[in-house]
Amino acid sequence: MALILTEEQTMLLESARNFLATEGPVSQLRQLRDCADASGFSPALWKQFAEMGFSGVLVPEALGGMGLGYVEAGIVMEQIGHNLSVSPFLASNVVATTALLHAGDAAQQALWLPRLASGSAIATLALEEHSKHRPAHIALSATPTADGFILDGSKTFVLESHVADLLIVAARRAGEPGDLEGITLFLVDAKAQGVDIERTVMADSHNAGRIRFNQVQVRSDAVLGPVDGGWATLNAALNAGRAAAAAELLGVADEAFARTVQYLKERKQFGRLIGEFQGLQHRAAQLYCELEITRAATAKALTQLDADPATAGEAVSIAKARAGRTATLAVQEAVQMHGGMGMTDEFDLGFFMKRARVLQELFGDSNFHLNQLADLRGY
Repeated sequence: MALILTEEQTMLLESARNFLATEGPVSQLRQLRDCADASGFSPALWKQFAEMGFSGVLVPEALGGMGLGYVEAGIVMEQIGHNLSVSPFLASNVVATTALLHAGDAAQQALWLPRLASGSAIATLALEEHSKHRPAHIALSATPTADGFILDGSKTFVLESHVADLLIVAARRAGEPGDLEGITLFLVDAKAQGVDIERTVMADSHNAGRIRFNQVQVRSDAVLGPVDGGWATLNAALNAGRAAAAAELLGVADEAFARTVQYLKERKQFGRLIGEFQGLQHRAAQLYCELEITRAATAKALTQLDADPATAGEAVSIAKARAGRTATLAVQEAVQMHGGMGMTDEFDLGFFMKRARVLQELFGDSNFHLNQLADLRGY
């Protein structure tokens, strides 16, 4: 994901590109959608993905992973964006893994990280309670008991929840929705009594879900990090997810651009290739510049997460805001330059447009991050 990759990173890029283009192309997403697959992703692809080592990119080698960083995770995410490959990688192996690395004790990490790295278990963050991203507005309650807590409330837009083994649940033990204090994270078995999960297929044919926690009892050792001190871990996990989503958006935009340029070189109108028309050349050139700026911003965010996660917030918000807007521009220009055929379901561009729209909203849209950037800079 860095502008100049190391030899090891280049090998990872080539491996991910070749594997996903062959085993997880856009046609697989179309097939999953058309057959209304119950899992919403290919277990066979996920098994191969894990065997290639991709699912353990952030997990230390001592716990069965590759021991790499967010730049490498971004490399994989960009290739997922190019191919619209459906997998739990973002939810489980970036967001949830980051939360466990940030706040998990030795027992929690030893129990879960090897399983996440091998792909034998899937984890996800249960955070959102509103239609828009409002990470601190948590109302799901955590009531202390003699030996733990009782969780009660609902979550929405929980990625991969219907296939998850572990839910990392953001709950409130004290304070009011919007307060940063009083938030506690819990490790909850997705099949625990009182957990009711409803799958919701998103507009882009990817997986999310609604979860109802009905008086769910958890023990004290299920707390991830300090009681009432979950915001720091939550913020770290969200920043990792935002940077990874920016990398996927970059892949979506780059693929839409590449397909459009190829079409401009092939389609003839009035006896000329439409790529010879100056108006279309200007639009393509502008989009190329936007892509390169976004590439640099995303590389900066991922590099900063590896160097100093505590100070990466600004870079991450810049990358997510830019990537969302660039991907939106890329898919809109792709559809327009392809003309009427770009709007048909038989053509793949619609899948890229829908994925860009969902990723724009995920973990905060461009407006959210522009506002967050202003807050971070004291405006």
